[in-house]
Amino acid sequence: MSKVLDRLESVIAARAKEGKADSSYVAKQLAKGRLKIAQKLGEEAVETVIAALAEDDAALVGEAADLLFHLLILLNQRGVPLSDVLAELERREGLSGIEEKAGRAT
Repeated sequence: MSKVLDRLESVIAARAKEGKADSSYVAKQLAKGRLKIAQKLGEEAVETVIAALAEDDAALVGEAADLLFHLLILLNQRGVPLSDVLAELERREGLSGIEEKAGRAT
């Protein structure tokens, strides 16, 4: 898999550390706080769904990229590394979705 998400996570971390909201979109989003970051992620998710339903592949690719980008911002804000998400996906690998969901704590 491409290391682009790892590189993007590093860029987001650097922008967060710099905290220059006047010159960094990431810093601007982080300055708005978790609620607004989560809201933006939700907006991007809805836009991704709309693009998928419209059967517009180019729009879907663009919106999926936006969705991943904003998810990385939220993960950064919460202090959750992408490697934790990837480890969870690896843990689930080889399980059927039905088995995995049944094994979750309620």
